[in-house]
Amino acid sequence: QVQLVESGGGLVQTGDSLRISCAASGRFLSSYTMGWFRQAPAKEREFVAAISWNGVSTYYADSVKGRFTISRDNAKNTVYLQMNSLKPEDTAVYYCAADRVAYGGSVWSGPGRGMAYWGKGTLVTVSS
Repeated sequence: QVQLVESGGGLVQTGDSLRISCAASGRFLSSYTMGWFRQAPAKEREFVAAISWNGVSTYYADSVKGRFTISRDNAKNTVYLQMNSLKPEDTAVYYCAADRVAYGGSVWSGPGRGMAYWGKGTLVTVSS
């Protein structure tokens, strides 16, 4: 069983930076593609970023490309999302996700239906 626990969310101002983390437990987690989704109030959950099992390949939504960076430390079973130049539209609950399916599979599109594992989320609020 895999458990994902997010941390690091909070209230920041426009233009600030924030790093959120996802601590994972479970065997063979280093073989999983991991990523982040977010859900803003009254909106559907959407893909933000993903990283391959070995950290070599990363993928981003167009809305965060160039501002957000995903990384992972398999020795610590942790995935990070460094968020720079934050905007009010980045305000959302950010969810960590993990699946054996590589990026490109259907679980990594749209709201992530069928994703194997989800965290409970961490709230990021960006004030204008």
